[in-house]
Amino acid sequence: MKTLCFTLGLLLLTACCCNAMPKALQFSMAPGNCCFNLCKRTLPSKLVSSITKTHSSCLKQAFIVQTIRGRQICYSRTFQWALDVYNQRHNTEGSGQQY
Repeated sequence: MKTLCFTLGLLLLTACCCNAMPKALQFSMAPGNCCFNLCKRTLPSKLVSSITKTHSSCLKQAFIVQTIRGRQICYSRTFQWALDVYNQRHNTEGSGQQY
């Protein structure tokens, strides 16, 4: 009985201290936010605080719009308004740099 308890305790200790875990068990590698419901109404641009793309492993590829009040709204990546806002916010050309 002592040997069984010692073996199980050692196995548990090894599992807790081991850094080599399968990818399926690494919760820190999971995507941040995914979208399930997509909005089809536009917002005034002045209400948009930020816009980001969903993680590539999400089922629906979308944009997440953060409003100035902290609300998050999902838009399809093919929705023209969201595409325009994303390109406007993430456009590196014409960012004020002069050569």
